[in-house]
Amino acid sequence: MQRLILVSSLLLALAACKQSAETPAAKTDTPQAAATPAEVELIPRDALFGNPERAGVQISPDGKTLSWLAPVDGVMNVWVAPADDPGKAKAVTDDKARGIRQYFWSYRPDTLLYLRDSGGDEDFHVYSVDVASGTKRDLSPFPKTRAEVSGVSQLHPESILVGMNDRDAKWHDLYRVDLATGQRTLVEKNTNEFSGYITDADYKVRMAQKSRPDGGSDLLVPDGKGGWKKVDEIPFEDSLTTNPAGFTTDGKTQYFLDSRGRNTSALFAIDVASGKKTLVHKDSRVDIGGALSDPKTNVIQAVASNYLKEEWTAIDPAIGADLKTLQALGPGEISVTSRTLDDKTWIVTYSAAESPVVFYRYARGGKPEKLFSARPALDGKPLVAMWPQEIKARDGLTLVSYLTLPKSADANNDGKADKPVPLVLFVHGGPWSRDTYGYSGYDQWLANRGYAVLSVNYRGSSGFGKAFTSAGDREWAAKMHDDLIDAAGWAVKQNVTTKDQIAIMGGSYGGYATLVGLTFTPDVFKCGVDIVGPSNLNTLLSTIPPYWASFFEQFAKRVGDPRTEDGKKLLAERSPLTHADKITKPLLIGQGANDPRVKQAESDQIVQAMKAKNIPVTYVLFPDEGHGFARPENNKAFNAVTEGFLAQCLGGRVQPVGDDFNGSSITVPDGADRIPGVAEALKTHTQAVRK
Repeated sequence: MQRLILVSSLLLALAACKQSAETPAAKTDTPQAAATPAEVELIPRDALFGNPERAGVQISPDGKTLSWLAPVDGVMNVWVAPADDPGKAKAVTDDKARGIRQYFWSYRPDTLLYLRDSGGDEDFHVYSVDVASGTKRDLSPFPKTRAEVSGVSQLHPESILVGMNDRDAKWHDLYRVDLATGQRTLVEKNTNEFSGYITDADYKVRMAQKSRPDGGSDLLVPDGKGGWKKVDEIPFEDSLTTNPAGFTTDGKTQYFLDSRGRNTSALFAIDVASGKKTLVHKDSRVDIGGALSDPKTNVIQAVASNYLKEEWTAIDPAIGADLKTLQALGPGEISVTSRTLDDKTWIVTYSAAESPVVFYRYARGGKPEKLFSARPALDGKPLVAMWPQEIKARDGLTLVSYLTLPKSADANNDGKADKPVPLVLFVHGGPWSRDTYGYSGYDQWLANRGYAVLSVNYRGSSGFGKAFTSAGDREWAAKMHDDLIDAAGWAVKQNVTTKDQIAIMGGSYGGYATLVGLTFTPDVFKCGVDIVGPSNLNTLLSTIPPYWASFFEQFAKRVGDPRTEDGKKLLAERSPLTHADKITKPLLIGQGANDPRVKQAESDQIVQAMKAKNIPVTYVLFPDEGHGFARPENNKAFNAVTEGFLAQCLGGRVQPVGDDFNGSSITVPDGADRIPGVAEALKTHTQAVRK
């Protein structure tokens, strides 16, 4: 799930358009009678949550080969085809279990790289595949090791830089790995507890970052004597909004995202020789987001910022005309995902809230050529708009939020509810992440079943400047939750819903927020769906993955410090488990048995506490999943259960379970009989565990 993130983008995160809310593309001129839910076509779960037909389309650096992810016997694998003849595609990987979700081209001719973990444990291995011969190689063949690709450079096409923690689970050493042989050569042995290294295109280590006990970090450079010297520091309050952003290929310019001395992070260019710092772009509303860089020089040419919707700004005038051409594809979001080394050909995606991703090939100066749709099964289906909102919290803070209305509640497609309908408050993970505008299978699914969906960027969310993020410090189950309550109250005042027809649902922090909603404010929500959410903050922080050691001080200062008596007391007070006896509304819990971030024990604990108090709960457990459900079979299975659960609670439409348990590893240790059709489907289900 896209929303399943428990930490900032500094760590692994589990998968936004430009349509104006005032002038929606699909707005009709004449109001019409609202469609009743029964009149709106029921979109099958498989079309929304099954494998996409194609995903991740890229072009090789030499422009000769197209690549993408597509199913082989129902499992996502990497395919390649001649760039001038996509019809000659062939699969070059043969994963038969979880599927491949991350891959990219190296600069070695005909060599792709991909990452894969086992059963959701997030111990990712890096693999290479020679697309001509089909030869595959594990480049990090060590047990209980998490590999992280740190550098891929045109200057050294024969090798890549990879961080591996096989020597010390807490800290990644840096290696140079030969793509032809798999041999690794140590570049830096991380005995200094560095959170990361910053290298240039020549694979020279230029800088390292080290976390401090106060939650800030030091920036260090090699001293030329085999040691390191401190050259800069990032205060705690800037730690989530300030970080080095790489070098140009010639190594003469370093980019830096920096919020020091300001609220939002701006992009700066630093001349390495003189130290002169030049502002490239800023946005007083939000932090700078994505960037486009010249594939040869790595000079940044355009940057993105995202307040209500994503906006691109050309820094290099030469790219401005290209962006204008691409933005003419429609009012939705465009993204440049791949560029040839000569920069003549781009792979571009276009999507909008009502339109899943479409992939285009763009020969610069020409007209974008449509290649593939990610989900053609949704063509012509009754997808709906998403409406950005600015909601005021009780203390005046502005919460950027997104409202999706079912067709039955918005006849003229103006984003204003014609009548109240049940609402699902869908809470994003992180919490140091954010919701954005754009296509979402979950929002479309819930709206199609008759529910309004409200996604809220509560305080603590990232992207809106350091003050907004810091406003969430030590406010778990407090002001962060107040924001969600205030947003739900806004929806009632706007006639979107009624106060007795609101469910809360989310993953990771969103799952925690669901548990908080049912324990701290048991009268607000009619039911809740918790997906891999922590129930006990003390046990959560005592079982985080060892390689999060450099980020631990962030948890301690922003959530609570389990090393102190006051901190442990605060964490206990803010833990839903402590208040489990207050749950009075139906609860559905989904968990992956191999989750390295939110251990299975987090769900087990609250289920056991509820059972001890004779409080009903339905618990769904997947033995081959981690922090969220990656296998489409498991995702569909859980959503089939969720759909029945929400229908019981809120009265929405239901697609029967049917064969949506097929191929999944679903188990329901508790409460299967509480949701119609689930126990019956399990009786004939043959469990399929795929790691």
